[in-house]
Amino acid sequence: MATYEEIQEQIRRLQQQAEEVRLQELNSVINDIKAKIQQYGLTARDLGLSSARGRGSKSVLPAKYRKGQQSWSGRGRQPKWIVEHLAAGGSLDDLAI
Repeated sequence: MATYEEIQEQIRRLQQQAEEVRLQELNSVINDIKAKIQQYGLTARDLGLSSARGRGSKSVLPAKYRKGQQSWSGRGRQPKWIVEHLAAGGSLDDLAI
């Protein structure tokens, strides 16, 4: 019967072997994945690796307030025209859509 130390040594050797095999197979797996991505024209977004709100894909919120051609969603810093309207004694309700 093997001792605890002998079994631990076997585990360590098997883990080392497993890592070596993984590294040997890794290039083949990566090349296969790259070929499939190219074959099907997949993007990072298709694979769930990039969010819909990533760079350059800013979502536009619907406007809640409008004055002439200017509109504001009500989120973020108030635009100058809102600040001026409020300073002149107006309210946001006046501009609500």
